[in-house]
Amino acid sequence: MDERLQKLIAQAGITSRRKAEEMILAGRVTVNGATVATLGAKADSARDRVSVDGKPVHRPAIQHYLLLYKPKGVVTTLSDPEGRPTIREYLRGVRDRLYPVGRLDYNSEGLLLLTNDGELTNRILHASTALPKTYWVKVAGRPTEEQLQRLRKGVVVDGRRTAPAQIRWLAASRASGRERQRAGVYRTSTDNPWLEVVLIEGRYHQIRKMFLIAGHPVEKLKRVAIGPLTIGALKPGHLRPLTDAEVRQLRRATHALERRGA
Repeated sequence: MDERLQKLIAQAGITSRRKAEEMILAGRVTVNGATVATLGAKADSARDRVSVDGKPVHRPAIQHYLLLYKPKGVVTTLSDPEGRPTIREYLRGVRDRLYPVGRLDYNSEGLLLLTNDGELTNRILHASTALPKTYWVKVAGRPTEEQLQRLRKGVVVDGRRTAPAQIRWLAASRASGRERQRAGVYRTSTDNPWLEVVLIEGRYHQIRKMFLIAGHPVEKLKRVAIGPLTIGALKPGHLRPLTDAEVRQLRRATHALERRGA
């Protein structure tokens, strides 16, 4: 079936559709050896040879979507030069090569999305369609409301101000049934409380650096939701496939954010 070149390139996970359009206009895309520089051009991935910068574009035969509960002490990569445990060991039996959408640092745990759907990956990671990600965070000491408000509005991390964040206290005794199912009930105290933090960006060690600026280092960090996807009853080291309804829900969420940002 003929499809627009920018769609084929995005589905292969090379880049977003918008960047693919720029590649086409720059003359970096060929179809059956001939350079194509018009945005309306189409090709059939089963019949035509599409290449970007001379490298063939391959669309996955079957698209997979998995949720993994990454344990603490595991690297969010398929290999590690330092020999640390990676998420690869939790993908035994999965034949197709899947990639993590975003990362969780070595000392953090929680929800991780893995897929070979390049277009959806680019949509999720693109700034204009950044899905909110929800974390449960335990910090040292008790931040004041003034400190939290400062973090909510944004602070300068690595020379750039963070986007506004949602932060609220998370008391186990007040956690709703949905929260208990989603992330378990944690023991919390006045001196070392748990907070829920919702971000729309995912900069390197962002939450840890934000709370360090406030003078309250993070002791534990767990991601419990990515957009509409929640961790549910998933246990550390376990994974499950997304349902068709969840995939549709994820696509709708990114499309809605893209329209809002247009």
